[in-house]
Amino acid sequence: QMQLVESGGGSVQSGGSLRLSCLASGHTDGTVSMGWFREAPGKEREGVASIDSSDLSTDYADSVKGRFTISKDGAKNMLYLQMNFLKPEDTAMYYCAADRGLWARYGGLKGVPKYTYRGQGTQVTVSS
Repeated sequence: QMQLVESGGGSVQSGGSLRLSCLASGHTDGTVSMGWFREAPGKEREGVASIDSSDLSTDYADSVKGRFTISKDGAKNMLYLQMNFLKPEDTAMYYCAADRGLWARYGGLKGVPKYTYRGQGTQVTVSS
């Protein structure tokens, strides 16, 4: 089993920045892909960003491209999401997710909310 714990959420004004962190523990070997997805009231879950564990290639939703950056520190088992130029529409619960299945490499951002492992989420609120 793998455990994921997010931190770093909070309330900011439009245009501000936040950095989300996710600590992975337990059985982390063999992770194929990690990512972030978000969920807002009345909206579908949205895969925001993903990063491949082998070549560190990244993918971003069009809604966050150019503003968010996903990265990981393998030595520390940490995943990050740097969020800049935040907008009110970024307000949501943000979840860290991971999967060891090869399908995750080809699942795209739509696959991120379906990853096997996910954390408890951290709330991000952006006010105008």
